[in-house]
Order: sequence, then structure tokens, then C-alpha cells
Amino acid sequence: MGKSDQAPALHLDRLERAYAQGSRLIEVLKGATASLYPGEAVALLGPSGAGKSTLLHIAGLLERPDGGAVVIDGVDCVKLGDAERTRMRRSEIGFVYQFHHLLPEFSALENVVLPQLILGLPRREAEERATQLLQALGLGERAEHRPAQLSGGEQQRVAIARGVANGPRLLLADEPTGNLDPHTAERVFEQLLSLVRQSGVAALVATHNLDLAARMDRVLRLMDGILVEEQVTVVRVSQAQ
Repeated sequence: MGKSDQAPALHLDRLERAYAQGSRLIEVLKGATASLYPGEAVALLGPSGAGKSTLLHIAGLLERPDGGAVVIDGVDCVKLGDAERTRMRRSEIGFVYQFHHLLPEFSALENVVLPQLILGLPRREAEERATQLLQALGLGERAEHRPAQLSGGEQQRVAIARGVANGPRLLLADEPTGNLDPHTAERVFEQLLSLVRQSGVAALVATHNLDLAARMDRVLRLMDGILVEEQVTVVRVSQAQ
């Protein structure tokens, strides 16, 4: 089934956002428009300060735009009240950040269980789901370890499991491998992509890593406040002569 046969998991329609800086008005988004479809990973590129984090915050219902629509599962979330936006955020959206933000006093398993309990799932069901996710990410034997006992890559994989624990339609990731060494970043990225494919979630991944961006399904670049789809090709120079 092609994209044209599916409803988008997320549609951003002509988003506008500006901030006052002293007497100046800084326009960050000037009509940004894009759609994300189930099961695809889309890279979000742009220089620092271009507004990538603002776009993710608006898409994740953490911030309201000055204009435009954020449509998730057919619902324009800009028009919702705060309580409904919170409910939508908990049930339909997962987040992964550059820094894992795991709760240090809880085990890896408990960190993945907690968002499910908040959503109202029974503990046994939440623990089964958390166990399956951690196993899928190669962390089955680390489930009872606390974050301080895990490597940086392991911590980020727990954060990814937590991000998809509630079966969201949309996963928003802000530099999810930016704090990792290249080898670890590669492994975490591959497992993130695999999870996107298997779960059918739509993922929007902000990154500065052109190599990783080129391996996603599509690339969107935030330029002058709008989103432009582009091709990214990474040329590797062979060491053998």
C-alpha cells in the first residue's frame, strides 16, 4: 500500500511561529507543511537555530503554533483544550531526546512500564509489553538494571522503548544519537529504524548526521521557516587505491 492509499499519521499544515526578542519579532516557522505516514522514518535537517526543536515541540503538542494546524489521526490538535491535548500526547505521541531523561531510581523495565501505567494499562500487561520491547532492542538481560548501571547506548535504547511503549502513531526524536560515539550511534539508529518498521509508527527524527539521514525514507529540511523535501546522498571515499 503506497502513501497515497493511507491517511497520514501526522499532517502539519502551514505552521507559523514567531518569538519576541526585545523589540524584534523573530519568525521561526513561516508556513511549514508536511505529512508523515505510518511505518516511515523521516529525517528533519536544518542548521542550529532554524527551528527544528520548535517544530518538534509543536508537532508533539508541547507548544501551540501562532497559526496553522497539527492533525494527528484526523484530529486538528490545535483546536483541542489542554486536557485533550495531554490525553492525545500520552496516547498517540512518543518522544526520544538526545539525553535519555530516564528516572534514575527505577530499573530499565520500570522506566518503560511507567508511561503505560499513567495511560491506565494494568501492570501485568505493561510489564509484558516493556519486556518485549527491551528484548527487541537487545536489552532483555539488562531489564532490572538502573540507568547508572547501563552504558550510554543502552540508556538510549531504553528511552526508545519508553517512547513507543504506549503504541503511539507518531514518534518524535530530537538528535537521538547525538550524544553517542559513532559505533554506538550506528547500532542505536539501526534498532530505532527496525522498531519503526515493525510497529508501523511514523517517526520524525531531527539530526545533524547526514549519513543517518540518507538512510531514512525521506528527508525534510527546515529552510527559512518552511519544510523542503530533498535528497541526501553521502559519498564515501574508499581508502583503497
